[in-house]
Amino acid sequence: MGRKEAAREERGVVVLAPQALPGFLAVPRQARGLVIFAHGSGSSRLSPRNRLVARAIREAGLATLLFDLLTAEEEWYDQQTSMLRFDMRLLADRLLGAAAWAKGQPGIADLPIGFFGASSGGGAALVAAAERPEAVRAVVSRGGRPDLAGDALRQVRTPTLLIVGERDTAVLRYNQEALALLTGPKRLEVVGGASHLFEEPGAIEGVAKLARDWFARYLGARRATPPPPS
Repeated sequence: MGRKEAAREERGVVVLAPQALPGFLAVPRQARGLVIFAHGSGSSRLSPRNRLVARAIREAGLATLLFDLLTAEEEWYDQQTSMLRFDMRLLADRLLGAAAWAKGQPGIADLPIGFFGASSGGGAALVAAAERPEAVRAVVSRGGRPDLAGDALRQVRTPTLLIVGERDTAVLRYNQEALALLTGPKRLEVVGGASHLFEEPGAIEGVAKLARDWFARYLGARRATPPPPS
């Protein structure tokens, strides 16, 4: 699938989670799963890094949904106070709300669901997976803060891939500690030479391949090589 074809598939949607939240949904032909993205603090559905990862995931035959976790009013409040960006209860509820919304949409209602979380969105994805293991088949966290999930980490049985930049030392430590607490299939990948935002040449492309292969393994996608067992 070429980039132009992938871009044509993407369309604007309003996700009722239950708040009305703007998003982008893209569904390849014969999609075999759906990956819902949870961006980090200060980001949105327009995140260029997440959009690059989403394109790679679609090339494996998976649908993608990127949406804003906060309403415009909540985003304004958060910019003034920083009170919502680390509210794992709120963000996890929005993710689960988006998953429930997807189950009512033609063309994606029957697809198995995975979550891709970045930064604080990684913590929210793990809280959601702990609460609804039957609804979340796989989780990938990019530069995530799994420590924000707290005690929920011990309840996560969903296959989880943690991806961290080698130079992101504090976050790497958080992820190493979280890995020991996860109880399902799990793996930590350290991207050499990469910092927190994976801005170095080739870094985010490496993240995209790792995420694509993980979701391919657990959501049944096509044309991707499964990683070896942990």
